[in-house]
Amino acid sequence: MNWSMESGLLPRDLSDWLDGRHRDYRRGEVSELIICGEMVQVYRGLRDSEMRTAAADFFRQHIEQNIFPEMLQLVTELQKRGTEIWAVSSTNNWVVEEGVKRFNIPADHVLAACVEVTNGIVIGNLVDIPTDEGKVASLKRIGITAPDAVFGNSIHDAAMLAIAKKAFPVNPSDTLVEESLKRHWPVYFPASVSPTE
Repeated sequence: MNWSMESGLLPRDLSDWLDGRHRDYRRGEVSELIICGEMVQVYRGLRDSEMRTAAADFFRQHIEQNIFPEMLQLVTELQKRGTEIWAVSSTNNWVVEEGVKRFNIPADHVLAACVEVTNGIVIGNLVDIPTDEGKVASLKRIGITAPDAVFGNSIHDAAMLAIAKKAFPVNPSDTLVEESLKRHWPVYFPASVSPTE
């Protein structure tokens, strides 16, 4: 969101509106579901191709260096064993689809916040917003009701973690750590973020 505003991808009036909405969200005045939807709808009118270019730039500049080598190795090993891997996120599909290329996960195995694209133009009509229980609903729509394993880092992954045969919170937020303790989920911190004792 901040990058979209700072890079000039969004016009000033939309940047100001989105910044205000995000402040409302942080104060608890806008729900996770609403903000995730609005954060993808705000790109209406832009070309899908420019969104994909922007997502590639953003991911390369700000996210790629934070990929946990352990997770990349695990996903690679699971794929070698024939495991079907899906990425489920409330982040917009452009960024998620760009990111999962590093994990050899195809775009058709991404469930992310997305809107309609018609004739190459982003339309504001929401297609999906997988967050909280919505992640479970998105998985159910594709026939996955009890995944063998789920990895998540946010309290907004808790519902999805709860349907897994094995739940693995990875570098979890404080609220997910609390939930993990209640549910006896093993918490994993990759080496690069492992808490010091």
